[in-house]
Amino acid sequence: MIPQDWLVTDDGQYQAWSAIAETELFTNPYRLFRFLTNLEDILQNINDDSQRLQEIRPLVRRLLNYSEWLHYEYVEPNPDTGWSVLTLYDEPDFPLTVQTVVWLPGQASPIHNHATWGIVAIISGQEKNTIWKKVDPENNDAIEKVGELILSPGDIISFTPDAIHNVEAMGDEPTVSLNLYGETDYDQRFEFDPITCTATNF
Repeated sequence: MIPQDWLVTDDGQYQAWSAIAETELFTNPYRLFRFLTNLEDILQNINDDSQRLQEIRPLVRRLLNYSEWLHYEYVEPNPDTGWSVLTLYDEPDFPLTVQTVVWLPGQASPIHNHATWGIVAIISGQEKNTIWKKVDPENNDAIEKVGELILSPGDIISFTPDAIHNVEAMGDEPTVSLNLYGETDYDQRFEFDPITCTATNF
């Protein structure tokens, strides 16, 4: 199956991005330092989040395809919480965090936004992304479900800062993903409750 790329926007729309054609065959691994340097060039030269995501996506695809080390860079999930996070890169005063995240089967996140751009690439396992949108101009915390996307290894999903979603690990094995985020405005990051139509800082 050909991997699929998706973009989820602030208004709850989600669209498939065209597959990235490999224009050259790489014989050397794509090292983390080179990936970060390429990312820095994009972040310094492009301010629009959607355009940034479009430019970063091929780098993430290359990292998945040409970095065997990445498939082993994760921490086994905590059996009490059902998940784990390993930070691969996080530097003060630079708007980028790179992590691997692992979910045990059946574990799910709260409904949330990230208050920054984000990209998630599935390394192994399956992940269901449920997409939500705001529906009431009088109550900015009221949301409704828009749809679901099932992501498999090699699939990449990108988010603009106010996109709302939650994730659930599917199948019988843990889900491992590579997660990239920009600089988060924590005052604008929320967990949403669609029943009470309320949101709290997340």
